[in-house]
Amino acid sequence: MKETRKLKAVIFDLDGVITDTAEYHYQAWKATATELGIPFTREFNENLKGVSRMDSLKLLLSQAETPVNYSDEELVQLADRKNKLYVELIETITPADLLPGVTEFVADIRSAGLKTGIASASKNAIAVLTRLRVMDQFDVIVDVTKLKNNKPDPEIFLTAAAELGVEPADCIGVEDAASGVDAIKGADMFAVAIGNAAHFPHADVVLSSTAELNFRELAQKFEG
Repeated sequence: MKETRKLKAVIFDLDGVITDTAEYHYQAWKATATELGIPFTREFNENLKGVSRMDSLKLLLSQAETPVNYSDEELVQLADRKNKLYVELIETITPADLLPGVTEFVADIRSAGLKTGIASASKNAIAVLTRLRVMDQFDVIVDVTKLKNNKPDPEIFLTAAAELGVEPADCIGVEDAASGVDAIKGADMFAVAIGNAAHFPHADVVLSSTAELNFRELAQKFEG
């Protein structure tokens, strides 16, 4: 299989890869938890990275000392309230919030004639990319509302490849969450993880930060 691979596209997660909105998510979930009387720490917040909004809410509610049975409608209202808080916070995002090395890395990919895509679980991806002024740097932004499965299911990365018109095996995926890396590998793509190597046993390459992203080096490792 490896001999037939030819790099044609790079597909990115958004949060923690293109920009760091993790703090905004933390603040919004913290406010929601406080309102519900549920303890919420930065350590627990790590469990919500790369997880859909509704699944994150259910994880949060599972921490309540006295469990409450919420109706589906109430769950939607709580998730919407968290999202409203998050949207208010991300209104302050500017191009200065692009993570180190990302601008150059994406420019090198596109200069090489390769395609680029965004595979984010965030329903606010377009709003964030617009504020970062990089919408024109990505050929495809997967509409997460049309997906049936969340990461670590590979559906979002398979969808991105299909919309880009390339085979999954010809793609590099870039993620900062273990569930995202599992989704990339499940899609039969080459996985690049950003963060602590101990958290990504299945990644093909692990970089400590986005500042280490280098298109030429990753392309050589993909081909090797």
